Amino acid sequence: MTDPVPFLNALSQALATMNLYTEGHPARERSTRAGYGALLPLLEAEGEVRFSFLSGDVVFGNRVLRELKDWEWSRRLAAIGIERMEIVPPVPYEEFDRFVRLVHERLRVEGSPAAVDPSYAPTGIRYGRVALGGESIETLADQTVVATVSFSLAEEVEAVQWLHDEAEHKDTVPLVETETIVRSLAVAMHQEGQVVLPLLSMKEFDQYTTTHSCNVAVLAMGLAEYLGYAPREVRALGVAALLHDIGKVKLSGEVLRKEGKYTPEERAEIERHPVEGARLILARHRHLDLAAVVAYEHHLWYAGGGYPRLTFPREPHYASRVVQVCDVYDALLSRRPYREAFAPEAALGILLEGSGRIFDPDLVQAMTTMLRQARARQVSVDAATVEVTAVQSPGG
Repeated sequence: MTDPVPFLNALSQALATMNLYTEGHPARERSTRAGYGALLPLLEAEGEVRFSFLSGDVVFGNRVLRELKDWEWSRRLAAIGIERMEIVPPVPYEEFDRFVRLVHERLRVEGSPAAVDPSYAPTGIRYGRVALGGESIETLADQTVVATVSFSLAEEVEAVQWLHDEAEHKDTVPLVETETIVRSLAVAMHQEGQVVLPLLSMKEFDQYTTTHSCNVAVLAMGLAEYLGYAPREVRALGVAALLHDIGKVKLSGEVLRKEGKYTPEERAEIERHPVEGARLILARHRHLDLAAVVAYEHHLWYAGGGYPRLTFPREPHYASRVVQVCDVYDALLSRRPYREAFAPEAALGILLEGSGRIFDPDLVQAMTTMLRQARARQVSVDAATVEVTAVQSPGG
C-alpha cells in the first residue's frame, strides 16, 4: 500500500500557505502544485482513495495512520464538516486547486462551513460528515433521569443512507463509517450524564430501513447497557444492529414498498435479505463475524423456525436474539403501508405473546421491564422528531 502521509502533509502545507499569503502570491500556487504532485502517485497506485478524520485520528481506507496520531489538521478538517474525504481519479489540477481554495475558505470563516456555489465545488473530490462526533462512552448512569436534550440525528440518518448506498452500488460495507455512526448514536444516548433512547419518528423520515436501522441500534445498545454489558460489547452489538437489515439493499424496491399481501415469489425474495446481508458484511470484513451472524440469524425463532431455513436447527446466537426483540419492537412502532403503528404497550404485548417460542423469554422480560420503567416524551429537534426515553439499570 502506498504511503498517504506525504500527500496529507503536502495538503496541510498548502492550506497553511493559503493562510499566510494573499491571493496571487506565487507561494500559493507553488504549495498547491506540490500537494497535487503528492496526490498523483497515490491515485495511480491506489485508484480511489478514502480518508476519515475522527477525533484527531486519520484513517486511510480501513487503516489508522499511527504516524498521524493527534494530527492537528484532522481536528481542523472535522471542525469544518470534512470528516470523510474521497478522491476519485481523474482529478485535474484545476479541480484540486478549487478544492484547496474551498477548504481554505471554510477555515477562514471562523471554522464555519461556508455556502459554496455548486459550480465551484470539485466533483472528483467528495467530502462531508460521517456523523456527529463525541466523547467515548464508558458507563451507564445508575439512576433514572428525565432528559431535556438538544440534538439532531439528521446527520446520522444521512450517514446511514450513504452507507446503504455504498452497500447497494459497491457491494461493500464501509467499516470506519459504520463504527463512527454507532459511536455517534452512543453519544446521543449519553447527554451530560443522562441516559436516553433517542428513537427517530417515521413522520419525519420516509426511508424506513434507514431510520429503523438507527432505532434498532439504539435499542440494542440500551438493552445491552441495561443488562450490564461492557462498553466494547455494547458497541459491537450496536454495529451488528445497525447492519442487521443491510441485505435489503439488494432486494427490489417495489417489493419492499408493496402495500398488499406478498406473493410466494415476493415472500421468497424478502426472505433472501439475511443471506444477502451476511454475504455483504463478510465480503470485505471477515472480522465482523458477529455482525454477519446477526444479519443472518435475526429472523430465526428462539425455539426453532423462522428464516432462513436451517439444515440443522440450532439456537440463534445471543446477540441475534438481542437484536431480534429490538428489531420487532421498533418495526411494530413504525407505520407501514399496510398497517398503522402499534402503541408501545401493544408492541410489548406482542413480544410477550411470542416469548419462549419466537423470542428469548429472558430478553423479552428485560426489554419490557426496561421500557416500562422508563419515562418518555416527544421533542422536536431540527428536521427530526426524536423520542427521548430515559432508562435505568436493573440495579439502579
